[in-house]
Amino acid sequence: VQSFIEVDVTNIWNWRKKNKDAFEKREGEKLTFTPIFMEAVAKAIKDFPMINISVDGDKIIKRKNINLGMAAALPDGNLIVPVIKNADQLNLVGMAKKVNDLANRARMNKLKPDDIQGGTYTVTNVGTFGSIMGTPIINQPQVAILALGAIRKVPAVIETPDGDFIGIRYKMFLSHSYDHRVVNGALGGQFV
Repeated sequence: VQSFIEVDVTNIWNWRKKNKDAFEKREGEKLTFTPIFMEAVAKAIKDFPMINISVDGDKIIKRKNINLGMAAALPDGNLIVPVIKNADQLNLVGMAKKVNDLANRARMNKLKPDDIQGGTYTVTNVGTFGSIMGTPIINQPQVAILALGAIRKVPAVIETPDGDFIGIRYKMFLSHSYDHRVVNGALGGQFV
């Protein structure tokens, strides 16, 4: 089953634009949107721990660790899913370092077997290639996966105390696929 929502990310867009140069100068790392969204996903999993489970036959296994799989495109067009272990324990700097390291090593074919094992939830960025939305396939035995669509500038209704206006906003679609045997629509929808 899937749930789709459109999200206004104008504040995130503006914050990143304002801070990315200072961040790179201070930390020696590029600040992309991926670590920002990965940090948000890790926090959401803490609020909805029943999304961080796996299915083993007829057993449900609750995972203590939040290990985020991050789908990465390889130069040959294939995908690999390196894993950010204990993602909920990383701040934005730590997340950016981990995301950049795993993405770079994936591109150079230098991931170790441990780098791609133990994931409990996966995020894929279909927006990298211009897709506004995708229907991601669950990386079993995980029970859910989130696809991040491209961020687009769109006209949108802005509600203010003085009435509604049309303005330019940065928006994206989130596509959440989940295993309906163990995650119902309420949990899958509330999580996303």
